[in-house]
Formats: sequence, structure tokens, C-alpha cells
Amino acid sequence: MKAAVPRTIGSNPRRWCRDVTPRGVVRWLAATLVAALLSATFPSDAQAQQYTGYTPATTAAQAEFETALQDLIDTSAARTWSRILSAEPRIAGTSRQRWTAGFVDSLTTAWGLRSRLDSFLVYLPHPVSVSLARVSPDPRELTVTEPRLPQDPATHGTIFPAFNGYSGRGDVTAEIVYVNYGLMEDYAQLEQRGVSVAGKIAVARYGRSFRGIKAREAERHGAIGLVLYSDPADDGYVRGDVYPNGPFRPDFGVQRGSIKNGRGDPSTPTWASTFDAPRIAESEMVGIARIPVLPVGYASAAELLRLLGGADLPDQGWQGGLPFRYHVGPGPVTARLAVRTEAPTAALHPIYNTIAVLEGRTRPDEWIVVGAHRDAWGPGATDNASGTASVLEMARAFATLAARDRRPERTIVFATWDAEEWGLIGSWEWVEQSADELRAKVVAYVNQDAVASGSRFGASAAGTLKSLVRETMGAVPDPFGEFATVYERWTAQHPERPVPPVGDLGGGSDFAGFYNLLGIGAVNLGFGGPGGVYHSAYDSYRWMSEFGDPAYAAHVGAARAAGTVVARLANAEILPFDYAGFAAQLRALVEDIDHDLETLDWSADVGPLLHAIEVFGNVAEAFSSARASATRNNGDPQWAALNRALLEVEKTLTRPTGLRDRPWMRNLMFAADRDNGYGNMPLPSIREPLRDGDAATVEAEIRDLVARVDQAADALRAALALLRDAAADGS
Repeated sequence: MKAAVPRTIGSNPRRWCRDVTPRGVVRWLAATLVAALLSATFPSDAQAQQYTGYTPATTAAQAEFETALQDLIDTSAARTWSRILSAEPRIAGTSRQRWTAGFVDSLTTAWGLRSRLDSFLVYLPHPVSVSLARVSPDPRELTVTEPRLPQDPATHGTIFPAFNGYSGRGDVTAEIVYVNYGLMEDYAQLEQRGVSVAGKIAVARYGRSFRGIKAREAERHGAIGLVLYSDPADDGYVRGDVYPNGPFRPDFGVQRGSIKNGRGDPSTPTWASTFDAPRIAESEMVGIARIPVLPVGYASAAELLRLLGGADLPDQGWQGGLPFRYHVGPGPVTARLAVRTEAPTAALHPIYNTIAVLEGRTRPDEWIVVGAHRDAWGPGATDNASGTASVLEMARAFATLAARDRRPERTIVFATWDAEEWGLIGSWEWVEQSADELRAKVVAYVNQDAVASGSRFGASAAGTLKSLVRETMGAVPDPFGEFATVYERWTAQHPERPVPPVGDLGGGSDFAGFYNLLGIGAVNLGFGGPGGVYHSAYDSYRWMSEFGDPAYAAHVGAARAAGTVVARLANAEILPFDYAGFAAQLRALVEDIDHDLETLDWSADVGPLLHAIEVFGNVAEAFSSARASATRNNGDPQWAALNRALLEVEKTLTRPTGLRDRPWMRNLMFAADRDNGYGNMPLPSIREPLRDGDAATVEAEIRDLVARVDQAADALRAALALLRDAAADGS
């Protein structure tokens, strides 16, 4: 049992972390890399099509800046960051994770950035002991640990226990029931067959939903415990060769992960978890499990499922990849599940975000924030040493350019977050603590999460930033050398589409605090591929070097892609938000709702909302035209007031009270699906009551959204007036 964290640790976390940092290694790395980069040369005669928000002259300068930035991002450096960060497990609240904070902070300081550690004290109940046994028939203890592999040095040291963050405590014995993926519809099918999990231990396979939803549904249906496992049909031998001979999950590979539904520290639900913050009791915390929940590998799950009898499967969608016919039970298998975690008084742990600031040359009070979470459930080479390495490479490249008097116009904040894996805690607490300042200053947030595990490019973004992502990818070289640019690779992946798809942001990563809570536009992008070591002890440097990204091309590609987006936002004379595309997307989403209302024969009328969107779209088209006209000239009008006005347009579609059942979800464009978690819910204030059959709330929410779209049109109309005035003054 760990003692409570002394308050003295939090009094000066930066000094404390640096004391445990191997300074010689940091100084050597920093000096070697900076010296090499300062000796590089800039390309000349850069040519490019005019960029959105840039004049012809500034487009040429920006193209040169972006090429120089991309050239400074280095494969060997990215490999070094990956190797160092993924050498040991770095679970939030542990000494190793504190070490990584000092390591990153020392690097960014050595590169000349204004760096600091922002610390919080958060509720993270670490595991004390976990176990699983088959009680009958044929009693036996089941393996809940991952074996060490001779081929993988990362498994030779500490392996964090199989664990689900925010599991309930308990020691329970009961019959088991197989519940497929543990979704709402799975329980409905069981109920149709007269099978109940009340008083039983549910066994669910991972996939198709956030694990926290699985825990919530098991508890709602009366289960006294839940076992989660990765079925080989989803990420094991059915998909391909397993680790260490292939990229997929071996039989005892465990997917850890949080099962908390909600964001941030549950002990401080609407305020920042500073060291002196007031806290609610564990019994009052929302979104954490009250029953014991434990993840295991499919070899251990097979020992529960292969002897299970009872009812046959509802349909073929329930049969997994284990080599026997599945049944749902209950009987004759009985299991004992025990999870013991730290007591609430011992479960408060300090976490550390690293914040490194490069102040803008002419617009220091307008910020671009780029971030990646630094914690993991194991070595975390993919999730998320890859994202952290990308942020480090961007920070180093931008700092090098600044040392050559090529400082960006706007301020760039390079952040690495702690405790993301427990529920987006580090970034969320930082946003809660600084909400007013961030709302006023942040232009956009660029996220890097598990960005380099293959060669397939993908991106998600707020509606106003989708066209910017497509435009910038045309200026990023393909890191694998098969195409000229990332955009060409991306297009080749989707030959059926006129333009490559940019997904929508719902939840599940560190953009949530910026996008869902504050309404700040965000981008999430990177390269992925097949694999099955997610949240296991095998997401290691060896796995990455053998299977994920052997040449570290995806690491470099992700840093260049994200860095180019950051650079384009940081230096634009007029912010390159695409309100016309945003309006078109909003119109399509409302038309989908209209179709569903007609199918249900409901009387709710979306006509006023479509009209409001049409008005907004007309203003957006006028703004796009005026911006293009203004930037065709090489004058130097003062657009500072205009850019400040643009930051308010998208925020009009947030609501201070949030969604009815999730006040932290304030952005009314997209939210994480409350019954899925990983899925996106468009226009959730309308969609969720529509799904609930609540016609009155649907009508009220349509009226509310009409008013907010009208406000967006007014805000954009005011910006358009400023644009025209500034252009006239500069002509």
C-alpha cells in the first residue's frame, strides 16, 4: 500500500523532476542535435500556389519556411526519442512517468524554449493485487500477467499488472455469462432468450465500443464483476502472425485501459485538481465502476469460455476466433474475480504536464497549441511515444528556426500531457485551470496520439479546419517515397472519393478539452496500420522497429504533417478557417436529421434551422471571397482585430451548460457517443433525444441551435465588415 503523496513534491515539481533526470544524457542529446541543425541550410526559390490566408509574397516565404521546417525534422532523432521513452512502462503517477516529464522539460529548455512543468494532484487508484480463477469445473488459477519475451528487452523489467483504471474493488465468485461485446444490444438479445447477468460475472470481448461503456452496461444489468478480453478474431492470430513473430496480439497479451466514463479527475468534477483543491468523496464520483473489472488475454478467457454451456449464441456475430463453439451460459463455469486497488486516501498522485512556449514575433497573444500525451499502460512505443516524439521534433525544428531569426508570427505552445490514459486527465485539468485565457487566445489545437504504426494516413478535424488539412498535406513530402506528397498517398487510399475524407472529432483523446469543452477548433492526424499490441506490455521499441515503423518514416511524416499545419496556422495573415465548408457540413447533418424525422413521422420542423444555415453559408461565401480578394494584393493591412473576431465564430456553437446528461460536452457540433464512447455523435443535442424518442426535447433543441447558428452568422458578418474595412485601409 502506498502512502499519500507528500505535499512537498508538488511545491516545486520542475526542480524535483530535474533532479531525477540524467542531465548528461539530456545535455549531450540537446547539444548534438542543435549543433547539427544550426549547420543546415535553407532551400531557395520556393514556389507554391497561393495559400489560404496568405498574400502571394507571404505564400512564397511560407513555402520556404515549411520546407526548412520539414528538413529539420530528423529520423534518427525521432528514433532516439522513441527508444528512450519506451524503455520502461510509464504509468501516470509513477516515478518513471515523473522521469519522462523532467526529460522532456530539460530538452525543450536546452533548445531555448520557455519551459515549465504544470502539476496537478489527481485521483489515480493504482492496483494492489488482481487475480482470476476458475472455481468449477476443474479449479485452476488463470494467468493475468504477460510473459517476458527473450526477444524484447522492454519485457525484462517491470510489467504493470493487468488492470482497468477506475475498476471497482471486490472479491466475487459467481457463474459466468458470455455477453459478446457487452453492448446495449447484446444485453437486449440475452434478455430475449431469458438470460440474465444479475448476480453473475460477465465476460465481454473488446471492440466496437469504449471499454467504459462495457463496464457501465454490465453494472446496469446487475453483474457483480466483468472480465474483458481481446478475442483473436479481433486482434490476434485470426488477423495474422502474433508477437514476437508478427504484429498481432499473442495469447496472453492484455489490453489495459481506463473504464471511466467522463473527462478529467473524478474527484474534482468541474474544477482543476490543484494540490489544494477541494475534493468529493469516492462514493460521490461519477463515471467510475463500482464492480471489479479485469482485462485478460484470450488464453485465459478461453479457460472460462470453452467449458461454458447454457443457451446457444443469438447469431453468428457472437462467435469469436477461439477454437471451439461459444455459448452464453450461465453454467457450469464458476469463476472468482478479485481486484484490490489503493484506498482513496492513498490514491492521490501527482501528474506533470510539460509546457514549452515559443513566443510569436508579431502576434504573441494568439496561440497554436500542439500536444501529445506522454503516459502509457506499458512501454507505449505506439501509444504514445510516437506522438511525444512528433511533438519533440516539431519543438526542436521550430526552436532551431527561431534561433535563425525565423520565429513564427503567432505563439506556439508545445505540450506533453500526463494521465491521458486514465481519462484525458492532464490536458483536461490544464484546460479547466486556464479556460478563460485559452478561450481568448488559442487559435487551434493540433493533437498527436499514436501517430506512427504503419503507412496509412488519416486525419480528423473540426469542420472549419478540414480544408486546411487537405491543403497543407499537398505541401508535405510522402515519408515513404512512393508518392510525391502525403496528399497523393491519402488520395490513393480513397480512389472512390473526389477528395480524401477528413473525419470528425468526437472524443477519446486530448483534443477533447479544447474542442468539446471550449469550442476551439482541433486537428488530429497521423499514420496507422494493422497490429494488436495496443495497451499491452508488447507495445515496445522492438515491436515498433520490427513491425510498426521500421524506418521511422511514419514518425518523421507525422511530425512534418502536424508541423506544417501548425506553421500554416502560426503565420497566416488571415486565419485560414473554412466557414463555407463548415456550413455545407452542417447543412448535410441537418438534412440527415430531417430524413430521420420523416421516417419516424415526427412533426418536428428543421426548416428554420436549414434557413439559418443558409444565411450563415451565404455570409461564409462572402467572407471567403473577400478574404481571397484581400490577400491577392501584397499590401500590409492590419488584420489583428479581424483575427480576434474569427476566434469567436465557432465558439457560438458551444453551450455553457453542455449536453443534458454531460455538462462537460459543450460543443454542439460533435460529441463522443454516450453509448459507444469511441463513436462520434453529430449534433448531439438533437440526435440524442431523437434516439431516446423525446420529441419535445428535439423541438426545443432545434430552436436552440437556430439561435446559435444565427449568432455564428452575426459573428462572421462582423468579421467580414472588419475584413473589408482593413482591406480598404490597406489599399
